Amino acid sequence: MHQKSLLQFKYGLGFLFTLIIVGTIGYELLEDQYSIIDSLYMTVITISTTGFKEVHDLSETGRLFTLFLIITGVITIAYTGSKAAQFLIESQVFRRKRMSRKLEMIGNHYIVCGYGRMGKQICEGLKENKELFVVVENDPVKIDDLIERELLYVNGDATSDDALIKAGVERAKGLVSVVKTDAENVFTTLTAKELNKNIFVVARAIDDGTESKLMKAGADKVVLPYELGGNRMVQLLLRPGVIDFIDGVARSTDVDISLEEITVHASSPLVGKTLADSPVRKELNIIIVAISRETGKFMYNPKSDTKFQAGDKLIAIGEENELIKFNELCMQEN
Repeated sequence: MHQKSLLQFKYGLGFLFTLIIVGTIGYELLEDQYSIIDSLYMTVITISTTGFKEVHDLSETGRLFTLFLIITGVITIAYTGSKAAQFLIESQVFRRKRMSRKLEMIGNHYIVCGYGRMGKQICEGLKENKELFVVVENDPVKIDDLIERELLYVNGDATSDDALIKAGVERAKGLVSVVKTDAENVFTTLTAKELNKNIFVVARAIDDGTESKLMKAGADKVVLPYELGGNRMVQLLLRPGVIDFIDGVARSTDVDISLEEITVHASSPLVGKTLADSPVRKELNIIIVAISRETGKFMYNPKSDTKFQAGDKLIAIGEENELIKFNELCMQEN
């Protein structure tokens, strides 16, 4: 129906332009005193029924032709206008249905609650890393921006169960809460954890005292923007080259290597093997910077005789293609 309405609107618009051409030629042929500009002017004011006085007195044939143009023009404009309105309404309905279908199908994705300045930066980062994500926002102006950028979104309050369920919170692997106030961030975190206890939640705290509340609500990580920004500025002052390198690696822009977190699954053939016996360094040329164990133990620069264990989270650096192969190796079955 959506495409049919567009086609009908185009037909109506085409017939309207044809009618203007026919009217212009008709007046010029029927009325000796009319120039091409006079004929075009008369055609437009006749079709639009504006009621302006004709340029010159019309002959009897000219009047009959004017009646024909008025009737045909009104019908054509009414038809074209109705099809334009129908197309716009159907476009809205079509977009909502398409959005609903995408939201129903999406899984293993991230949810961004809040589309302010920080929310936009988060979305840009996720987009750069080619990650699936859904934005939860209820500000009409920001919704228009999301539509313009063709981003997947839910129009609703991030603190409500309905909005998060529509965003697929039960199937999501991560959520970041950067809504307007600390109270909303706490409530959003609490709601998300109630709906999906395994979801990884990162929340923003504006006031220092909110950090503990967010952790109690279930946030896995809490970010204090002013503290984080201050630390980054100090590092940029003292070690600008190091920060540039880390940013380049993390964003995969200026350098050919990437930094990734990769989990070793229980079915992986790497389980039980040492770093020296695995193809990590010899074949893939990947460096394991650190290993985080399920027990909570964190090993920086692990030794060559360190054995891989199921559930290990590896901080690995290497070429992007090799990291993809390594990730597949960590996930595959024996």
